[in-house]
Order: sequence, then C-alpha cells, then structure tokens
Amino acid sequence: MALATVLSRAQNGLTADAVTVEVHLGAGMPGVSVVGLPEAAVREAKDRVKAAIVNCGFKFPSSRRLTVNLAPADLPKEGGRFDLAMALGILAASEQIPTEALRDCEVLGELSLAGDIRPIAGALPAALKAAAAGHCLLLPEINAAEAALAKRAVIITAAHLGALCAALHAGPLPAANPAPVSAAAEPVPDLSEVRGQYQAKRALEVAAAGGHSLLMVGPPGSGKSMLAQRLPGILPPLLEDEAIEVAAIASVSQNGFDVRRWGRRPYRAPHHTASGVALVGGGGSPRPGEITLAHRGVLFLDELPEFDRRVLEVLREPLETGQITVSRAARQADFPACFQLVAAMNPCPCGFLGDSSGKCRCTPDQVARYRGRISGPLLDRIDLQIFVPRVEKTVLTAEQPPPAESSAQAQDRVVRAQARQRARSGKPNARLTPKEVDRHCPGEPAARQLREAAFGRLALSARGYHRVLKVARTAADLADVEIIGTAQVAEAVRYREWERGAA
Repeated sequence: MALATVLSRAQNGLTADAVTVEVHLGAGMPGVSVVGLPEAAVREAKDRVKAAIVNCGFKFPSSRRLTVNLAPADLPKEGGRFDLAMALGILAASEQIPTEALRDCEVLGELSLAGDIRPIAGALPAALKAAAAGHCLLLPEINAAEAALAKRAVIITAAHLGALCAALHAGPLPAANPAPVSAAAEPVPDLSEVRGQYQAKRALEVAAAGGHSLLMVGPPGSGKSMLAQRLPGILPPLLEDEAIEVAAIASVSQNGFDVRRWGRRPYRAPHHTASGVALVGGGGSPRPGEITLAHRGVLFLDELPEFDRRVLEVLREPLETGQITVSRAARQADFPACFQLVAAMNPCPCGFLGDSSGKCRCTPDQVARYRGRISGPLLDRIDLQIFVPRVEKTVLTAEQPPPAESSAQAQDRVVRAQARQRARSGKPNARLTPKEVDRHCPGEPAARQLREAAFGRLALSARGYHRVLKVARTAADLADVEIIGTAQVAEAVRYREWERGAA
C-alpha cells in the first residue's frame, strides 16, 4: 500500500477540529514533505518521527518520496500532537503494520526520539469530539484519566510506539479502563477561619447567591484576600456539564488539567502586572486568558488600581455578556467568560483612609487620583462595593473566639437561593435582562419608594439602578421571600454607597 490515512484532531481555541493525516509513498527525489498549513513544530515532526520509527526497529522508507498531507489544508496545525498519527501512517503506507484497527480510530500523541508517546494538550475536548463522531480515541497513557471524563468516549492508550505496533499486529486494540477521578485531598479554605468581618461575609454570601461582582475596599491586612479565597467554597457545586466545560478549558491551557481538581470551581488571581492579552486571551493562535480560565468560578483582582487602566477596560464587555471574542488577522475564537469578579483595593495610596489608627496623610487630590485609576463605567458594573475595616485587636487575639459559620452552612443557603432563581428565571439574578428585572423584581410600596429615593440620592445610572434591584432580589431569595421589602432594598443600596463617596 502506497497510501495510508489516519484520523486525528487539531486544537483550535476550545474546539478540536477533525484532521485527516494522509501519507503517500511515491517515486521521485527521496525526501519528506509535510503540507497542509503546518507550523514549525509540525514541520519538525518529520525528524522526530523518523528517529522514533528507526529506534523502534522499523524501517523508514528513506529511498522514496514521502508526502504527508494534513487536511483540511486551510486549518492551522500546531504542536507535536500529530507525531503518532504521522508515524502510524508511514508504517501503514510502507506495509509494516496493519491498518484495519485504525479505521475508526482517531490518533493523538507526540513522539520522543526513542519512540515514547508523550502527552498532548486538549485531550478532553478531543475525546468529546471523538465520542460525538462515533470514533475511538488513541492517545498517550498519561492523558487517559483526563480523556475518560468524556463519558461516551472509547479510550485506547499507548506509552511506546513499539509496543503499540506490536499490539496492532496482535489484533484489535483493547479499550483502556482509567481509574476513577477523585477530588484533591488538600483542604479548601473555610469561611469559619475569618474572624469578625460579619458584614463582609454577608456581602460574600449575597455575591455567591446571585452571581454578583464584588469590590472590597479596606486598609492592608483587613482580610480582603482571605475573604475572596473563600468564595469558591460557598458557591454551589458544579453540575456535571459545567464541570466538563471547566475541565475542557483547563485542558487546552498552558498548565493543562489536573484531574484531581475535577468538579472544583476555578479560582484565578493574576498579578496586577498582567497584560490585556493575559487577561482576556489572544496570541497568534488564540489562547484562553484569565477570564476564561475563571469560567464558572472566581476571578480575583487584588490591588485593583495598580492594574493598567486599559487592561481593566477589557473586562467591561465580558462582565455584561459572559463571553469574549478574540479576533486576529487569520483566526477568530470565541471563549466563554462567565466568571464572578471579586476585586480588592486600598481606600487611598497609603491604604489607611478611614482607619481607626489615623495613619492616613493623603490629600484629597491624591485620593481622587488613586481612585480615578478605575473608570466609572467599570465601577458601575460592580454590583456590591463594601468597605472592609481592620479587625479589632480583641477579636483577632481572643483565645476562644465566638463560633463562626462554616462555608458549608453558607453554601446551603446559597444553594437554596439559586434554586429559587433557576425555578423563576433559569439564570442567576446577576444575568437578568432589564425586561426580566421588571418582571421578577416586584417590591412592596414602601420598598419602591425607597429605591426611587436612592436613585436620586446616589445619582445612579440606569445600569446601576437595575443592579440595585438585582441585588435586592438576591437578598430576598436568601430570606426566602418573593416580594422585595424595604430591608432588601436598603441592603442593596448600602452596597452601592461607597462608589458615591459615602464610605
């Protein structure tokens, strides 16, 4: 046989597009040609594949013209994920291995010079696509546990090219049976570890219940970062489809997916020196950024004013839409970005404005310039804005502090509140449209008067007014009441007062 075909898949954003690897042995000047829009790593595969074939005891057809075509030709191909498919295609075209077992099998894997099959990125998206196409998936042994998360996928694993070829000669390849995935054993930060800060804990619970964004303002060491780290622990557990989505995103990222974190909500905390591309994604071949890696989880931005203002502005669209489109000259990729934004900042450049220590010596102009690093449109999109004071010494040093609620107790209320939201509108309150706000946020007469007075007193924008109603709706859901009362409106208004200088 002078022509062999092996199925594979390319990584394109968060999808795994089908690729057909065609290998042809023909007459002409001896050499190897790889065509089909390969990038440098794919073009270099011919040297890795040749060395692996020879070192596994097979003959490389050096005396003939060898053409490897990666179809479709207009789809960019990158990385070493096609090495194994190319090697099997060459061996099949030169009649050194049978091809029947590969007929309905997709192949992924990078080869070492000795024939070892190395792991690839994006194993889970590839397994999902292969299962949907009705094909089995042959991939490196190290990727087996991740690929097995795709429930209907038939996974075949291999660790070495030589052993794989021997198995092909022996008959049909057996499906793998990866060990079940278990959660990581490391402890999850618990809300009970935070002493005091009862108002901040309440705001954290409201944010979790409604999917609202949160800004915490306070002096250094008041517990803002500690509180943010505990938000994932009070969010409802991921549904299976959501967990698959989160795992697939991590799978195509630079660090890959750790199967021990299966079912955990992501928590991302990029440094304030992060660029816009790092935050929203991009590059020559678009890759997900921090907002996508935080999908279904929490994005924590500490020292918010220290971020470049242009970097912060890119958050405005995904905060509204829950997705981001990264466009380049030759490629475009859509990434999900339904994350929960939690930010922290000091109230002034020195950090002690409003603190009982009286250390602050910042002038009003310095404070205004510092806070002005955050644009009004971005601040308007943050639902809850609270002041987090320094914890009193007596609370912090008490040998027997009063009992504090655990994350599990807060999560139980959050789960019940979100169940009410799903039954009512099918989405978290933070995602309600203006029309849905009018329909789902009825208030008592006194509550309506209060919110109208707050609209004028705080000079709220239309967006800010609707966000106050959404937060009030969440507070009512936590209280298990259908009609919004004055207590819920007052609480929601209080969460917008810092923005207007009332803190």
